Amino acid sequence: MTAPAEQFARLTRRVEFLAAAKGRYCARGAVLVQMRPRDDGAAQVRVGFTATRKIGGAVVRNKAKRRLREVARALLPRLALPGCDYVFIARSGAPDRPFPLLLEDAGKALAQLARERAAPPTQGTPP
Repeated sequence: MTAPAEQFARLTRRVEFLAAAKGRYCARGAVLVQMRPRDDGAAQVRVGFTATRKIGGAVVRNKAKRRLREVARALLPRLALPGCDYVFIARSGAPDRPFPLLLEDAGKALAQLARERAAPPTQGTPP
């Protein structure tokens, strides 16, 4: 369930972020994490970061993204699933939230996404 740190790549193109938005997501506290499994057979984990203007100006958004990069650097080696793309989205409070709480928020979100991915699909009730 872990991926070596050297296998992380960055998502840089808008189309990659839009594709990740169509996958699963989990919001916890000041962070929302999106995850999309890729079908290319590569075990590489790719990660992207974003913050909307809703949380503040450019300085505040950059601070939030810097903090999310550090969170990802700390958590993804343990919690990332190989062959998946992750997008960390800063929510209001991310720039000023105490770092241990931000780590906890993202860790819970990543663990929830991993559990959902590992769970067998449930079948609906027949009509």
